[in-house]
Amino acid sequence: MFSTPQVNIYAADVARSVEFYRRFGFEESFRTPREGAPLHVELKLDGFTIGIAAVTSAVADHGLDLDLSKPGRGMEIILWTDDTDAAFASLVAAGARVLSEPHDWLGTLRVAWIADPDDNPIELVERRS
Repeated sequence: MFSTPQVNIYAADVARSVEFYRRFGFEESFRTPREGAPLHVELKLDGFTIGIAAVTSAVADHGLDLDLSKPGRGMEIILWTDDTDAAFASLVAAGARVLSEPHDWLGTLRVAWIADPDDNPIELVERRS
């Protein structure tokens, strides 16, 4: 039901973080928006993907309660799925805490967030045609 895991890092300055990870050999594979200050950039190295997301976008666009001054709240695990709504409902029914209800984003994605038992954020994401 899940595939293509990656890690997102929330950043106060996405461009600065992108430049930092490029020093390790990561190469950019996705950016939004294409022009201007990025809200989200994905970098790949040897089959591993790091997403760098603007903390301001996570709060404003998705309603996440993020504070980079708190330890452990600057990262999340992403799990791609064929059905965000069904996966979300199943996990919430099993006791996962809701961080952000399923919603459409960027016109092509369906996203939602839950918390793991230690309150770490997990994003569920589906690509829509």
